[in-house]
Formats: sequence, C-alpha cells, structure tokens
Amino acid sequence: MGVITLTTDLGHRDFYQAALKGSIISQLPDVRLVDITHEIPSFDIQRAAVVLRNAFHYFPNGTVHLIGIDTVFQEGAHYTMMKFENHFFVGADNGIFSIILGDKDPEELFEIDIMQDLRYLHFPLADILTKAACHIAKGGELSAIGQPIEKPLKKVMIQPLVDHSTIKGHVSYIDSFGNVISNISKELFNDVQNGRGFKLHFKRNETINRLSWHYNEVPEGEKLCLFGISNFLEIAINKGHASRLLGLHQDEIIMIEFLDNQRR
Repeated sequence: MGVITLTTDLGHRDFYQAALKGSIISQLPDVRLVDITHEIPSFDIQRAAVVLRNAFHYFPNGTVHLIGIDTVFQEGAHYTMMKFENHFFVGADNGIFSIILGDKDPEELFEIDIMQDLRYLHFPLADILTKAACHIAKGGELSAIGQPIEKPLKKVMIQPLVDHSTIKGHVSYIDSFGNVISNISKELFNDVQNGRGFKLHFKRNETINRLSWHYNEVPEGEKLCLFGISNFLEIAINKGHASRLLGLHQDEIIMIEFLDNQRR
C-alpha cells in the first residue's frame, strides 16, 4: 500500500480538493492519502517549499509527495518527478523542486511524459500528476513514464545577508500558532556568532538577547527566540500569537547584531 501526501493551494471551500482525492483513489483504492496542507497561498511555491522541506522526512522512505501549487494548464508547461533522499516528489516544474533541493542533487529527475486527457485540460493536477504519483506509489519506475532531465527550473529562496557582526534575514513563514520563522539557519547563526553575545532586532524597535530552548522557558505572554523543529530561528510569544502581537509579517526584515565585547 503506497503513501501519497498532498500539498496544495486548493483550500477547503471548493470541490477541487475532493476531485483530486477522488482521482487518486479511483486509480489506487488502497492508497494511504495524507494531507500535509491545502492552505498554501495561491501560487506561493516558496511557502510550499518551506512546508514540504520541514515535513517530508517524517514520512517513510518511498512516500510520494504530490505538489499542487501553480499547476494550472498553460502552453509549454512541464511536469516533473524527482527522487530525493529516498522520497518522491511530483509537481509542476515551476521552481519548487530547486528550492526543495537547495544545494543538493536529486537521485533521479524526470519530465513526465503522459498524454493530457483533454477532459481535464484545465486541471492537470487531477490527471497527469495523479497518474504519475499513483504509478510511483505502485512501485513503478520513473523512467517508464518520463524522460530524464539534468536540472529543474532554478529558483532560489532569498538568502540572509552576512558580515562579521550582523546577519540580516527575513520572515519566511508564519505558522498557525503565530510563531514567526526566519530564513536564518542554526548552522549560519552558530558560524557567525562564534561564542559572542547577540541582540535580535525586529519591528517596533523590539529586541531579544538570549536564545531559549523551549517556548515555556519564559513567562506567559513574554517574547522569545529559539531554533525550533525547522532548525531556523523563530520569534515566538509563550502562549501568544507573535505575528499579530509583534506586528511581524511575511517577508519583513529581522537583524541579528553580534556583540564583540560580550562572550557567552
């Protein structure tokens, strides 16, 4: 029994999500379907990549991750299958594969070669992409339904700006608890910090000058920063909605200042 996860911008109000699931179940009745999210903002491949990169490795090897972001039919569209870290990803070649990969290489990369059913011309997610996902979930080879390609369409996430004493990053994701997740990784922070104290600056002249290990390390209602399960720097409020209460929104700038005269 194969596992197929769904990450889309289809939402829950319309029939599109049901049509997608019905298409998969019709081809593979015993499939284990798992919703990662259907609440990605429309066409936002960067947000989808953040969610998938943080979720996929919790699933068993061989899981197929179907990506339904910006998959509407258009002339010259390309659809891609990728094997990466023993997982499979299927979606439109719109840049999301390169963001998921980062600086790594896929184990296999193919352009899907399946004839579009004209009845579903405007909904290839429920046709070409579900057929490819079900084929892989059944144990089929990528080479049986595609042609090998060297690289996916290249798009990169905005990277932090770094010098000796500062890291300037931005808000890359806000989760449902209101935690504000940046694009500053724990590895980058440790490399630049080099044992020094720091001050995290963000909107409204707010600052934080210590890392917490967990959300409850400060009193309820107090702000904190920590490296959560995403391994990227988060700004949070213990039992509060940091995004609303601190006025921090998607793509806003945050800055870490390292203090040469303060050692940990």
